[in-house]
Formats: sequence, structure tokens, C-alpha cells
Amino acid sequence: MQPKFVALTFLVLWSRWSFEGAVGDPQLFLLVSECSGFGVPNLSNFYQNLNASFADLRAQVSNNSKHFATAQSVTGTSPVYAMFQCVNYLSITDCATCLAAAATEIRNCSTGINSGARVVYDGCFLRYESIDFFQETTLAGNSMSCGNQTAVEANTFSSIAQQVLTNLQIATPKITGYFAATMLQVADSAIYAIAQCAETFTQDICSSCLSIEQSDIQGCLPNTNGRAFDPPGCFLRYSGTPFFADNQTTDISRFLIQGESSSKKWVIFGGGVGGVVLVAILLSLLTWHRRSQSPKSVPRAYKFGATELKAATKYNYSDLKAATKNFSQKNKLGEGGFGAVYKGTMKNGKVVAVKKLLSGKSSKIDDEFESEVALISNVHHKNLVRLLGCCSKGQDRILVYEYMANNSLDKFLFGKRKGSLNWRQRYDIILGTARGLAYLHEEFHVSIIHRDIKSGNILLDEELQPKIADFGLAKLLPGDQSHLSTRFAGTLGYTAPEYALHGQLSEKADTYIQLWNCSTRNHKWSKEY
Repeated sequence: MQPKFVALTFLVLWSRWSFEGAVGDPQLFLLVSECSGFGVPNLSNFYQNLNASFADLRAQVSNNSKHFATAQSVTGTSPVYAMFQCVNYLSITDCATCLAAAATEIRNCSTGINSGARVVYDGCFLRYESIDFFQETTLAGNSMSCGNQTAVEANTFSSIAQQVLTNLQIATPKITGYFAATMLQVADSAIYAIAQCAETFTQDICSSCLSIEQSDIQGCLPNTNGRAFDPPGCFLRYSGTPFFADNQTTDISRFLIQGESSSKKWVIFGGGVGGVVLVAILLSLLTWHRRSQSPKSVPRAYKFGATELKAATKYNYSDLKAATKNFSQKNKLGEGGFGAVYKGTMKNGKVVAVKKLLSGKSSKIDDEFESEVALISNVHHKNLVRLLGCCSKGQDRILVYEYMANNSLDKFLFGKRKGSLNWRQRYDIILGTARGLAYLHEEFHVSIIHRDIKSGNILLDEELQPKIADFGLAKLLPGDQSHLSTRFAGTLGYTAPEYALHGQLSEKADTYIQLWNCSTRNHKWSKEY
């Protein structure tokens, strides 16, 4: 155990000391961590060769600025062959950090019965074996990982994403280094995608491998992100959220045109994408025309009639009770002004967040519940927490939301995970929150004011993408009013004074907290942002 402990300590220290400057984003979302089950003749000799191989890989990455490297140490009876590949859009500093993390993770397999292992992150992969696998062409072990967020314009998103992935599958094997990154605009958003093969592959093997991955990843659509990987063969990924800079894209158009036949295919593709875009524009114009023809004297809140809404899924109370273990304190995620939230695991294994509303004697509870359900179940945006369904039983009113793996932003700003966000992640959280608010204020059928924007109401998914929560109690702002005589809703200290003191409400109330906290009250907030 002593050599392993020393090696792990060295890896941690090396990742901190080897490079100057702050680490950007090494993209350490773990996709695969697997061990093979073959014994080694001499464990001490095996560790020696493993350490030598990893040291060689680190040297190639740091000293020669390589994104791909192989190494081998074959002294004695227990040789080791190792391979590392980092996605090309990462900096060398981030590649080195990803390698250090992978080397630490993969050592969980370096026991007497495991002579091989492979680890795959979003940013890199690492593999070692006791035999030479560098020319391996088998495609066993294909894996796929899909996001849980469905695209707003599902058909349009799927159609364009399929073409983007097909283009990458065709172009990447023809590019030196077998790597390509591309981005294509879709309505008000974009699709980001990459493809990569191990540099030891031939062009034909890379093409075959990506063809299989391209076929597999189709199963993720119309979800907004997906990954397919054959460690350490090839890797394919797409997302509706940027995961590389726009200036790091590859011009793949010249690799798609090959003679007259390919030119015709490109023309057909261009016409198809043009047709999809044209249809999207026409639908947008039609929607705008219908809205412009609506009577101007009718408040926006009243136009949101029940006939325009899709009903939310109805959950069985006993199923939710079982999923949350009778709403136990161990499953409790938090509590707000309108009820408590519990983590629940449904019979099919799906993890959800169950919000049990506070019951009361007021007859308005049913109206508030129905209003929240009707509203949130029809609000779909990647930066807003999605309502999956609801349940009513006696005085109990329950809402079922998608589960956010990383809880709320305040845990990263002021809690145990304080300081763990890098600047790129912070920027993405700020931008995503702003997009969510813009949708609520300006892009939904009616203008929705949250009234209680704070870090505790900004939840983070498994990829640390922000989603605004707890806007179900927000009232609909009539288009011809700026002063409402409703009860106060929000957190004192996070609320604009014209609303807290006089009940004067507008969309500006949701942005007040950012400026006010930064300037006077909460110095922790200003330091974090």
C-alpha cells in the first residue's frame, strides 16, 4: 500500500505544481471507470512499470504539449502499456489536470487481479494493459450517456443534430489528429458537437468506429445533450449548451465535398437545413401574427386560459409516499416558504424532487395549486426547473420536479463547496440564470415575475448548468398594470424596496438583488462574483 499512497500523493502535488496559472475547465465529468480481471505475475514489478508509463505520459503532455500520447515500460515479467488522449479544445494545463485526475481514478484498479483499466472523462481518457493494445481495432464496450432535458423545438433540434453528427462522422477521419469540433445555430440556440478517434487508428477504423457511435447516439435525441464512446477508440458528443469556445470550431466543409456525388449530397443537406430553418421562421411569424391579432384590451394573464394548457401528469400519492420513504427527514432536501422538498426514487428508478406544499384552511390553496401546476407544466426552458407532474390527496398538494444532482448555488458560494467553481462555470451560471429570467419575463406566453431570485433558488444539474426554481408561486403580471394589491411574496433582503414596501411590482424586481447585494449588504456575494 505504501508505493500506492506515495504515487497518489505525487499525482496530487504534481497536478498543482507542474503548470503555472489557474486551471480553466478540465471537464472531469466521469463517464467510464472499468477494470479488467487478469492477474499479474509480479505485483511489485507491475507497479514499477505502471509508474514509469504514467511518468512518460505526463512528460509528453507537459513538455511536448501533446494531446495524445502512448507509453510502455516492459522490464521484468509484468509489462505495462498505456495510452492517453485529451480533447483538442482543452489547454495543455487542463489536459495535464485531466491526466492527473484519470491517473488517480485508474489506480483503484491497480491490484494484483487487475492488469488493465480504462477511465473516460468528458475531457480525456486513459488506459493501461499488460499487453500491447495500441493497434487494437475491436469495438467492444460501446457506451452511451444521454442528458435528461428535452429540446424545446424537439423535431427541429433532432433533425439538425442528426445532420451535424453525420457530418462529423464523415469529416473527422479525414482530418489530421482525428478531431473535429463544430457548432450550428438552431433558432435562438445552437448545437455544439465534437468527434475524436485515437491517433493510432487508421482512417478506415476511425470511420467505422464513429459510424457505430453516431448510430448509438441517435438514441439520445431529442435530449439536448448526449455522448457515445468506445474507450479508447472514439468519442462523439453533442450538446445544446456550449462546452468549447466558438473560436475553436473546425472548418469541416471541405472534408464533406468529394467530387460531384458529395457535392450533390452537400446541396441536398443545405436545402434540407434551409427548409427546416424556413419552416421554423414561418412558424415563428405565424405565432407572432396570432399574438398580434389578440385583443389589446385583454390582460396577458387572462389569455392564459385552461384550454391553452397541457395537463400535468397525475402521480399516485402512495407511489410518492413510497418514493420518499414516507417523506422522511433523511430524504428532505430543503424547505421554503410554501413547503418542503424531498428526494424521491420512483419504482422505475427515476430520481425526482417531490415538493409537498404547506396545507392551510384558506380556500385559496386550491387556486394557488392549480395556478402553479397549470403554469409550470407548460414552461419549458433549459434554465428553468421542469415540473414533471402533481398529486392531490385530501389537504395534501404535491408537485414533482426533475431532480437537480448538485443542489443549489448557495452551497457553492457559502457552503461546504465554497470556492470549487472556476470562472468559466461561474460565467455559465450567470448567463444561464439571465437567460431563464429573460424567458420568464419576455418569451413565455405571459410575463412571469419570480419575486424571490437568490442563490438558494438557482439549482445546478449534474453538469453544473443553472436552472431557476421555485417560480411556481409567481403571479402573472397584467400587461396594463404596474401596481398589484397582492400579498408580499419573496425573501426580505432580496426584494426590491418598491415591491416590499409599496407592492409595486415589475420585471425589474427580479434583477434588484444582484446589484443591491454586490454594493451594500452581502460582501460574500460580491467576493464570489
